Amino acid sequence: MSQQDTTEQLQAGRPTGPLVRGYEVIIGFETHAQLSTASKIFSRAPTAFGAEPNTQACAVDLALPGTLPVMNKGAVERAIKLGLALGSTIAPRSVFARKNYFYPDLPKGYQISQFEIPVVQGGSVSFFLGEEPKTVRLVRAHLEEDAGKSLHENFIGQSGIDLNRAGTPLLEIVTEPDMRSTAEAVAYARELHKIVTWIGICDGNMQEGSFRCDANVSVRKPGDRLGTRREIKNLNSFKFMQQAIDYEIRWQIEEIEDGRKIQQATVLFDPDTGETRAMRTKEDAADYRYFPDPDLPPLAIAADWIERVRGEMPELPRAMAERYVTTHGLSAYDAAQLTQSLALAHYFDSAVAAGAAPKLASNWITGEIARRLNAQDISIAEAPVNAAQLATLVARIGDETISNNAARQVFDALWTGDGSDVDAVIAAKGLKQMSDTGALEAIIDGVLATNEKNIAEYRAGKDKAFNALVGQVMKASQGKANPAQVNALLKAKLG
Repeated sequence: MSQQDTTEQLQAGRPTGPLVRGYEVIIGFETHAQLSTASKIFSRAPTAFGAEPNTQACAVDLALPGTLPVMNKGAVERAIKLGLALGSTIAPRSVFARKNYFYPDLPKGYQISQFEIPVVQGGSVSFFLGEEPKTVRLVRAHLEEDAGKSLHENFIGQSGIDLNRAGTPLLEIVTEPDMRSTAEAVAYARELHKIVTWIGICDGNMQEGSFRCDANVSVRKPGDRLGTRREIKNLNSFKFMQQAIDYEIRWQIEEIEDGRKIQQATVLFDPDTGETRAMRTKEDAADYRYFPDPDLPPLAIAADWIERVRGEMPELPRAMAERYVTTHGLSAYDAAQLTQSLALAHYFDSAVAAGAAPKLASNWITGEIARRLNAQDISIAEAPVNAAQLATLVARIGDETISNNAARQVFDALWTGDGSDVDAVIAAKGLKQMSDTGALEAIIDGVLATNEKNIAEYRAGKDKAFNALVGQVMKASQGKANPAQVNALLKAKLG
């Protein structure tokens, strides 16, 4: 489906995704990615996390009279990187605006952001939902400063303000309302998280607030106009994201079915109750009274600057996945799984470089290794089995030294620390595959001599009888017989 088709169906009210209790779900995202600069976007104050309150806020951040903002070049370069990674247009000229609102943690009484002309325009994020390819279109990504933080704990009857975050550089990445389910929304967020960490513009630490998402959620009956959206603010984990959107969808449907109208609002998710609750009426752009910031000149980005940044970019996930497909013959889905993180891709590359067959290495990484990483909630960098060990294991399967079943036993020993050398584990556990034709024929002859019923059934056309004979041979060999040889020898003897 083209982008134009999707837009036309959205406007016409035709459903473009699965229905929930007869309602179409429409989701758009606004994601704040904290840029990985050492200093703030308009001052030289540091951005390190965890400092004592108000120890990383300078005169500019505190909005003291006479201070002026100065643009951080590193923040601009990170915005260029994102635009290049997402196929966006990078504006040769963009402008900053003042977004006016009052809040105790906003010293100036306005936030410096971008409104009419953002630095990054358009683009898309593509990913797999299961094995189905999906694409979410982007509206824009604009540079802005973060606000401070209100502290309510440990203050009896009052609150404190920490301005360490004030002025921290952010890229706000805004999507079209293209997502049609919670699963699709979470998959999009994971893919965007992967991209910003892959290209090194954001550390992606959600618990520290480096990557936080706002989800705009609405529902409607197919054929109806777009529903009223509610914005779920500051979702800082994929688990909470899924729970919050699921709850909001159910809540909106129940409100509509009970005859109540949805009011546009900003809501927060409470992980303790699993519910969203309204925080304030949702503001529109006009409520912020945007106007150009007189202290900042237009941001000019020359073509040669963009090309220099392009030359410094790492190979992107999509390009790497395409290379895996063309060079190693992997499926598009497998290639996408291997490029879920730069560390995982490097692990695969290292295994192949050490001699592993690419397809077999891919199967192990996306299968057994992924399962264990998820079960133990660890990253590939923490995996007990390194890429060289996996390559040796894969090689022993390929040269038929061990069977697939024996390989799983070897892998388990490596993972649990019962061994570190593949060949030593194979020898110690007696897992070497029996491939001697004479020895195998002797075992097969013994099985055939005591299984006349299965022989007769096989010759009568029952394939299950053959499988039963193979099973008997494998049992008699204590699982060490080469299955391919067993099949060939059995068929030859049975005619």
